[in-house]
Amino acid sequence: MAHLIAPSLLSADFLNLQGAIEMLNKSEADWLHFDVMDGVFAPNISFGLPILKAVKKICKKPIDVHLMLIQNDPYILPFKEAGADHLTVHLESSIHLHRTLQGIKQTGMKAGIAINPHTPIAALKDIVQEADLVCLMSVNPGFGGQHFITNTLSKIKELKQLIEQKACSTLIEVDGGVGLNNYREIVAAGANVLVAGNSVYGAIDPIQAILDLKK
Repeated sequence: MAHLIAPSLLSADFLNLQGAIEMLNKSEADWLHFDVMDGVFAPNISFGLPILKAVKKICKKPIDVHLMLIQNDPYILPFKEAGADHLTVHLESSIHLHRTLQGIKQTGMKAGIAINPHTPIAALKDIVQEADLVCLMSVNPGFGGQHFITNTLSKIKELKQLIEQKACSTLIEVDGGVGLNNYREIVAAGANVLVAGNSVYGAIDPIQAILDLKK
């Protein structure tokens, strides 16, 4: 399959979120990536349910919500009701990850697992087949504009092998430091979905930047 592009709203102009969404609707982007941080799991506070509800009213793309929270389960249904199409939770903050993924799927959303840069792929061995996607963090969670951690390339390849061994269709999403300088090797390593923040919303022509990332 051709790789997908999911621009991250975290890098948009917060004074003009409507314009950021309207640009996305006109573009060849596949998903909108929506980061939610609680200031505890990740050292930043972003946005949450009220903003998602507003975005959903005008966004024509699937909304890919990435929770960076200490507690996930209480927010599954509220994020579904607010408009999430995919809901990704961190392995590191999920005590009963299998139950959480099942809870997400029961709402009709796609279920994702995110792992931090220091978490080994081996930690996914017994759970990867339960997820619709795995989000490999290629920066430490919290802030946009960070540099891509190059060891992520080997993790992508290792995860792809694991998915093949399990004979499942889990997508590999890569989040952090993705841009025109490195997207080709990320895709070549096996990534299916590229989360792009500053490389899209910081570009002079965001629509063209998305087209370039899809080549």
